[in-house]
Amino acid sequence: MNAAELFVKCLEAEGVEHIFGVPGEENAHFMMALEDSPIEFVLCRHEQAAAFMADVFGRLTGRPGVCLGTLGPGATNLVTGVADGNMDRAPMIVITGQADSRRQHKESHQNMNVVDMFDPVTKWASPILHPENIPEVVRKAFKLAQVEKPGACHIELAEDIAEMPATKVPIEPQRLRRPVPDDKIIDRAMEVIRGAKRPIILAGNGAIRTRAAKQLRLFAEQTGIGVVNTFMGKGCVDWQSEQSLFTIGLQAKDHAACAIDAADVVICLGYDLVEYHPRLWNTNGQNHQIVHIDFLPAEVDEDYRVDVEVVGDLAHALWMMNERVHADPLNLDLSQQQAVRREMLADIEEHSHDTAEGVIKPQKALWDVRQAMGPADIVLSDVGAHKMWIARYYQCVEPNTCLISNGFCSMGFAFPGAIAAKMVNPDKRVMAICGDAGFMMNVQDLETARRLGTNFVTMIWEDHSYGLIAWKQQNEFGKHVDLSFGNPDFVKLAESFDCAGFRCENSADLADTIEEAFACDRPALVVVPIDYRENSKLTERLGQIVCPI
Repeated sequence: MNAAELFVKCLEAEGVEHIFGVPGEENAHFMMALEDSPIEFVLCRHEQAAAFMADVFGRLTGRPGVCLGTLGPGATNLVTGVADGNMDRAPMIVITGQADSRRQHKESHQNMNVVDMFDPVTKWASPILHPENIPEVVRKAFKLAQVEKPGACHIELAEDIAEMPATKVPIEPQRLRRPVPDDKIIDRAMEVIRGAKRPIILAGNGAIRTRAAKQLRLFAEQTGIGVVNTFMGKGCVDWQSEQSLFTIGLQAKDHAACAIDAADVVICLGYDLVEYHPRLWNTNGQNHQIVHIDFLPAEVDEDYRVDVEVVGDLAHALWMMNERVHADPLNLDLSQQQAVRREMLADIEEHSHDTAEGVIKPQKALWDVRQAMGPADIVLSDVGAHKMWIARYYQCVEPNTCLISNGFCSMGFAFPGAIAAKMVNPDKRVMAICGDAGFMMNVQDLETARRLGTNFVTMIWEDHSYGLIAWKQQNEFGKHVDLSFGNPDFVKLAESFDCAGFRCENSADLADTIEEAFACDRPALVVVPIDYRENSKLTERLGQIVCPI
């Protein structure tokens, strides 16, 4: 057995099912070892797409997605997707090849310090310096990738080490139990909550873990306390629940912000400052007491001064709180939160019957998408102006059914991510929603989607521009620089990849077009000329919101 074969055996012991990537000659021994393994190598058309696939695999399964590239340009191409997964808290393992160790100390072909490059965008990055170290390195990488908060770990295997003899055996993974908070701090948290007049819950990325969401829903139902979620916290409570106050994060005054403004206690559950900075909802400390409950201690921040900090397993902390509420129910007046919910529901439904021709309003597009998708079906949002609309108007029944990159916020995420989502959930409908700019960043993997038979729908909001940048510049400066560009004929482009292409220009036809795309038995593009005149209208509308009392 050589080192590459031992490496593969260690991956098998970790339960790896797929590796997404583009190999090079420095991965040759590793690739040969995979030939005799049950692990499927998913050949991609660009390393960035492979990293996004591993990212989404990790988000949806809770197990590390694995991606692979060679040295030099293969490794640099992986970086954006790896950084995205790491900052968005997706468990990932990144494997790269490297030059022969006998030439790494000097200038040589494609040689660069890949481990140092990955260090700032991973939880841990390490080269394999000796074949006998492989079981330890692999086990440590998987362990660190999965512990809260999850993220990416990088392993480098040089070509000469890969072919060396190896005699070790894999280290079998052991399931970890997360530490739980003690009774005294839970009692202190409940004391603050019981003393509140208008408490509110701000739920972040950590709250969509399966057990955490279950306990959060029970806590909200028992107490009646409303839940505002961040972009990546969507689905932590069912949007149809009376406690759902929808999404915050547009960096403008919205109905959900009114509910937080009115709150005296903000209970932050699994909240990541990387998503939505507290200065946007807690300026100068305001009058909020903050109860921070999360797997890790809170980040130190001038605008996030925590009154009670509960550190430990989030689901268990909520279970402990539910036990206390069950024994001694709360009595709160949350009528203002219900007024906020009614205002937002009216906004969501306002354009549901729009019949405009030539362009389609974002609100109408997302209403029709919501009607087409079942409670457990999955929407992935790319990054652009459409992300803001999806955050506000696309609501979820279940956790992990709307995936948004909102930590690292990388364009190009949604389309390759949808390939992995469909592999993980072959029986669910999967839709990627992209701008025309973001879609073109990984368009080459249309071939991968068709080859793998991952039949999902990609909706492209076409405006021939970097629309979000234009929107933000317009808001700040009253004008924007030239951000326009041309596009291919997306329908013909889809057909050239043996995929299906549809163009819908009339609002009344969109629902039927979506159904036709899902029924076509191959990857499909639905191109929508989007009416981004609504961007400035939304900005104006948010600026005029008067909070209910």
